[in-house]
Amino acid sequence: MTSSSPNITDNVAENLKAVLLRVQAAREASLQPAPFVHLVAVSKGHDPERILPALEAGHRIFGENRVQEAKAKWPGLKARFPDTELHLIGPLQSNKARDAVELFDAIHSVDRLKLAEVLKTELARQRKAIELFVQVNTGEEPQKAGVAPRETKAFVEHCRGALGLPVVGLMCIPPVNEEPALHFALLKTLAQDCGLELLSMGMSADYETAIRFGTTHVRVGTAIFGERL
Repeated sequence: MTSSSPNITDNVAENLKAVLLRVQAAREASLQPAPFVHLVAVSKGHDPERILPALEAGHRIFGENRVQEAKAKWPGLKARFPDTELHLIGPLQSNKARDAVELFDAIHSVDRLKLAEVLKTELARQRKAIELFVQVNTGEEPQKAGVAPRETKAFVEHCRGALGLPVVGLMCIPPVNEEPALHFALLKTLAQDCGLELLSMGMSADYETAIRFGTTHVRVGTAIFGERL
C-alpha cells in the first residue's frame, strides 16, 4: 500500500514521525499557536495491521469516521493499548449514539438538535464523560453536515446550558475548492464568541495552515497511513 505521494512511505511509523515534526515546526513558526496541538491519526479505511505500527510507535490518539467500522477493529487494539483515545470525526446517526458513546472518547460531529438530545440521554445512561465538538458548516454547503455559522453560538449555548452537554470545541471541514485559511479564521472567531478553547480543523493537505490559526486538533490520515483501500 504505497502512496503515490513522494512524501509518504509505506512505513507508517516513519510517516507518523514526519507528520509530528511538521506539526512542531508549524507551531514554532506560528505567531499565536494554541498551547498544544493534538494529532488525531485518522485510521478510517485501514485494518488493525496497518494501525498497529503507529500504536507501537507510541501514538495514542486516533480518528474514525464510522461507528460500525470502529466497533469491528478497535476493541482488540484498545485492549492491548488501553490508554488510546478514539475520536469519532465522521457524521453520527442518532440511532448509533449509544454505540458511539460506549466506544469513543470524543465526538467531533455534533451537528443538530436531535443528536444533541440523544447524546444527553446516552451520556447520562452510561455515566461517561467524553468531549464533544460542534461541527460548523463554514462554507454553508447544502450537501454537508454542520451548524450554520450564524446559528453556532445559539446552538452551543443550548447544548451547554439546557442540555448540559460537555461541548468543548468546534470542528469544520472547509469546502474543497476554497482557501482553507478563510474557514479556519471563521471557526476560530466563532469559538471565541462561544467561549470554547478547542478547535478541530486541518487535515493532511492543510493542517499546517490550521496550526497557524490556532487549532488544537488536526485530523491527519493519508499522510500517515497512505491511501485507503
